[in-house]
Amino acid sequence: MDDNDHGESPVVGVLLAAGGGRRLGGRPKALLSHRGRPLVEHAARALREGGCERVFVVLGAAADEVRARAVLPGCVLVDNPRWASGMGSSLRAGLASLTTGPAYGAALVMLVDQPGIGPAAVARVRTAYRSPGTLAAASYGGERGHPVLFGADHWAGIAADATGDQGARGYLMSHARDIVLVECGDVAEPYDIDTEEDLSHLE
Repeated sequence: MDDNDHGESPVVGVLLAAGGGRRLGGRPKALLSHRGRPLVEHAARALREGGCERVFVVLGAAADEVRARAVLPGCVLVDNPRWASGMGSSLRAGLASLTTGPAYGAALVMLVDQPGIGPAAVARVRTAYRSPGTLAAASYGGERGHPVLFGADHWAGIAADATGDQGARGYLMSHARDIVLVECGDVAEPYDIDTEEDLSHLE
């Protein structure tokens, strides 16, 4: 993949896949099996098929095992040694990894534990990109959810605000008037795989 790929699509995918699955008995979410393959593969494919030519995957818990077991073509694997401190550190690691190469216009951020969100929702949110000042998010019945698109102008502010498990929540709340909500309830389901009961969503 060459560096001018992003010329056609300035939006790059960022997949947060570092969680240790604390409420799942310590099973890393990236490696949970869905339709015979690890969840991380499904999420990365959703970003690629939704139009993100390059996908940065942030790994933490069992990173070596994910590297060994998951097939992730077209992905850049980013290690977050501080993954246990919460999602904020993974978001910071993912955004930091985007600043060392080609100049991307926006990051489309997705969580590894939402297999009900596929390429259709990714593509819909991606098309909301207008400039590095864009903020956009999928919505479900009017409620903001994932994926979320962060224009590059916002990355430094988001990274400064991302602590613990908060991620970008505080930043988005303080910029609520600027967010373009893209309804995706007709093409995706935003459930999380957080608890033993949630495992029933996996196939």
